[in-house]
Amino acid sequence: MSKTIIVSNRLPVKISNDEGSLSFSSSEGGLATGLGSIYQDNNNIWIGWPGLEIGDPGQQQEVIENLQSRKLLPVFLTQEEISEYYEGFSNEILWPIFHYYASTYTNYQQSNWDFYQSVNKKFSDAVLSIVEAGDTIWIHDYQLLLLPGMIRARQPKVTIGFFLHIPFPSYEMFRLIPWRAELLEGMLGADLVGFHTYDDVQHFINAVVRILPHNSSSNVITVKDRPVVAEAFPMGIDDQKYASLPERPEVQEQITHLKENFLNQKVILSVDRLDYSKGILQRLMAFEQLLALYPEYVEKIVLYMIVVPSRDAVPQYKELRNEIDKRVGNINSLYRTMDWTPIHYFYRSFPIETLSALYNMAHVGLVTPMRDGMNLVSKEFVASKTENTGVLILSEMAGASKELLDALIVNPNNIGEIIQAIVTALNMPEEEQKNRMEQMRLVVSQFNVFHWVKVYMDKLAEVKELQKSMQSRNVDSVVAKRIRSNYLAAKKRILFLDYDGTLVGFNANINKATPDLDLYDIIKRLVQDEKNKVVVISGRDYKKLEEWFGNTGVHMISEHGAWQRSKDQPWESIRGLNDQWKEDIFPILKTYVDRTPGAFIEEKSFSLVWHYRKAQNGLGELRSNELINNLAYLTKDRGLQLLPGNKVIEIKNIEVNKGKAALGCLYSDDYDFVLAIGDDDTDEDIFKALPETAYTIKVGSTVSAAAYYLRSPNEVRNFLRELSEPV
Repeated sequence: MSKTIIVSNRLPVKISNDEGSLSFSSSEGGLATGLGSIYQDNNNIWIGWPGLEIGDPGQQQEVIENLQSRKLLPVFLTQEEISEYYEGFSNEILWPIFHYYASTYTNYQQSNWDFYQSVNKKFSDAVLSIVEAGDTIWIHDYQLLLLPGMIRARQPKVTIGFFLHIPFPSYEMFRLIPWRAELLEGMLGADLVGFHTYDDVQHFINAVVRILPHNSSSNVITVKDRPVVAEAFPMGIDDQKYASLPERPEVQEQITHLKENFLNQKVILSVDRLDYSKGILQRLMAFEQLLALYPEYVEKIVLYMIVVPSRDAVPQYKELRNEIDKRVGNINSLYRTMDWTPIHYFYRSFPIETLSALYNMAHVGLVTPMRDGMNLVSKEFVASKTENTGVLILSEMAGASKELLDALIVNPNNIGEIIQAIVTALNMPEEEQKNRMEQMRLVVSQFNVFHWVKVYMDKLAEVKELQKSMQSRNVDSVVAKRIRSNYLAAKKRILFLDYDGTLVGFNANINKATPDLDLYDIIKRLVQDEKNKVVVISGRDYKKLEEWFGNTGVHMISEHGAWQRSKDQPWESIRGLNDQWKEDIFPILKTYVDRTPGAFIEEKSFSLVWHYRKAQNGLGELRSNELINNLAYLTKDRGLQLLPGNKVIEIKNIEVNKGKAALGCLYSDDYDFVLAIGDDDTDEDIFKALPETAYTIKVGSTVSAAAYYLRSPNEVRNFLRELSEPV
């Protein structure tokens, strides 16, 4: 029976070691709650580090046996591994880079990277020790970015999902990491890469296409012949749990007690883990300025601030805590009165019952991280507002801001904006509070953690089906054998072969992509068979094709069909074509060449081509989109066609079409074997024009009207070589 294997850095369990005696308790984290419904069902299991160093073999066995009943499998780490992999690479390289604090806090050390690889390998070994055919593996977060790729290398067909719970940075930030390519390749071992927001998806795809030799179409990245999907899945919470907590007697008692303590005062609640990405110091600065600018709030409001301890041993965090202590002390000493303390500050964690009481009675939730993947505190605050009163102030840098649109959204760097939001919240009419809170509670309820799990798992299954359909289209040995069998049985054959990107590889210098002896040998073998008509059909200038293939005996179609030449015949062009339109179009193309370093114009008999294969990645695509928009109406009025290709945009007469040219050849005789191979958008016209009985093959992409695909020009050559082998 298939199972789901969840893998995360930490197990959803707390283990305490009191003088050699181990005690176990469950975690209350959002991930543990959301995935509890999966790993506790059937024979599913959760793999992770138990949270502390356990070196004694006897204690390790005790932990394994205790966790086995909870469906948990521990990965034991040494203190050195914890220090280098977790505290070093994960939290001193990845965490600051992914939260846009690179220059301040990032510390690149080779030993950190070495341990990051070895610990990911240790997790991989643990997964592979229990994985079976049909299993699903769901890997979580930035500590295990290499793990999907490691598992994929050993188990190519297994289903792997990956989810990143922190933001994915822009390309400019991510490229700073020395091991950036390896990290991306690791993530692409997954079938589905999940993020909290659409922005994160775009940053990830942008990094992949600029750093790795992979293509993407929309949110699908093609890794060899395996489509990998990147998509946003905003994580939710167990809303029913937080909605029901205030009904418990012990929580009701705490709510009553809090209301008595803060009688006639409005409570602004702030709950965070200690981290420089949470914007705690900026929040304190805003609160201090609020009291200075609006003295009428003295003794009328309270900032109830909870900071949960985190990474106390790391110097930056120790420094941050000291700065928070100092700020709070300064504000309290400056504004405190005999009966009032402006900030109630707690550096410790609170039980969920106390948090529920605070969420429920607080007038304002102040959640202003500088950068956050999702931020579930904001959703917990909303879910706890069972009377629909209260106001949420939320940073636009938190993923939750894309969903909780009825919060007061602020830029956490804008202290003045935060102050005004607090004032607005404190004075918001109750009716408006209820209208806003009802809408947010609806969102939190609809998109809860169980919905998140279901939607992700449904999409993962959909991606696997997509991959299966792609695999059936690959020209593998079985398909190649079937095509060759029909090839040998045929009496009259025609083969349409594109040139650039099909018979030869892509070259930044178009004049260097010349035929080699191996290609000439393949063409010679195909042409020598009297049953074959070989057609080289290309966008190249006819003079260049004549130079390369004039003496090979092939039929040539150049400039996408504008010129044709049969064996031993002169070149002929389509009648009625003119090139007078070039006078108007050329200056526009020249403008975009001037604005795009590396771009150039190629002029053909009846077309103009704007190349950007030498331009900087990203800039070329941007300019090409601008150029297409600029030329759209101009070309339409003149009977011209805009043809985007592989790093090119070609403007040609609308009558010129590879599909029409191919059909012209096809109907000149009665062929019982038709083959067409091409790599870009212009070849799609051929694939669509040919009859269903034809063998159509796209090179380098699985997204096509072609029936089959090959990965590269090398595979095309091997296929043609085997096709033409003597019986």
